[in-house]
Amino acid sequence: MQDLKEIDILEEVENLQIKYSPDADVLIIRLREGKPADSVDIAEGIIAHYSKDKKILEIEILDASKVVQMSELNVSLKGAKAEAAVQ
Repeated sequence: MQDLKEIDILEEVENLQIKYSPDADVLIIRLREGKPADSVDIAEGIIAHYSKDKKILEIEILDASKVVQMSELNVSLKGAKAEAAVQ
């Protein structure tokens, strides 16, 4: 596990995608495409997956319905296009 301070969290978000799986109750926030090299627990039930060059690829939230109000999910990126989908 890496220290979160060493990982580039949101530099140059390339392709923001937000997907929710109600069957698994998992919310995935994908920031960019790529193959995960490792992951770090940000908090209990919240995992960041990152690449070799320490760019966060996605954030996974387990038991998402307990921490995120899906009906109030709103995404806004200033100066960029973003898409949010609750499925």
